[in-house]
Amino acid sequence: MTYQLTVSPDFPPERIASWFVFNTWLQKKLGVNIHLELYNDFESQHQAMEAGKVDIIYVNPYDATNLVREKGFEAIAAPKGISDEAIIAVSTESGINCVEDLKPGCHIASTDDKDVHMMCMIMLEPADLTASNIKLSEHPSYVIVAKQLMNGTADAGFFYQQSFDKMSKVIKSAIKPIVTSQISVIKHMFLVSPRFAEHHDAIQQVLLEMHNDEKGKVIVKELGFDSWEEQTQEDTEFMIDLMDTLV
Repeated sequence: MTYQLTVSPDFPPERIASWFVFNTWLQKKLGVNIHLELYNDFESQHQAMEAGKVDIIYVNPYDATNLVREKGFEAIAAPKGISDEAIIAVSTESGINCVEDLKPGCHIASTDDKDVHMMCMIMLEPADLTASNIKLSEHPSYVIVAKQLMNGTADAGFFYQQSFDKMSKVIKSAIKPIVTSQISVIKHMFLVSPRFAEHHDAIQQVLLEMHNDEKGKVIVKELGFDSWEEQTQEDTEFMIDLMDTLV
């Protein structure tokens, strides 16, 4: 039997190769066949999730809610010491220096990353901005969101902080953050499906010990962090409840 692994499509493009290396390493450690399927956008990934084509997923917090509550997925691990945060950024030439400088009717560019959208909409509240009094456009990547700011098409943009931090020097010289979330407990995590349940303990142990493996510690560094830590179902339920409260 071959299981399917996928990754939330909000990671920086330069890490594509690292995820394939990770999958090869994981298969050898577990002794099971795992196919890595990467999707170009959230819509395609959601279709695969609904069709039952996902067994293991490194998922964003928003999608974790549906998988845990509706599909019976279980949490196993999350990057140690790293939480998901969002940024609202503007062009450096815009004259906008804080959220309150944005006015009703402003144009905001975003992706279809719903947890980033949620956090950024909360950060717009001090300016009395809501979905009903802004113009919101959706784009396939954070680079394209940045370009909307650079060419003056949009007044502000929503960004996943880790993606923003990985932008090129050229882009980062042309746009600037005006506010960053500080929620701390919302994070990406690994989940496994009920179909993969028999390997739950094995994959969790392999991930938690990855930084102690000679090859594993190099791979995990290439993924953008130092090690994995246990993500309990209780921790995950707390995060989901918090997100429900924020929404």
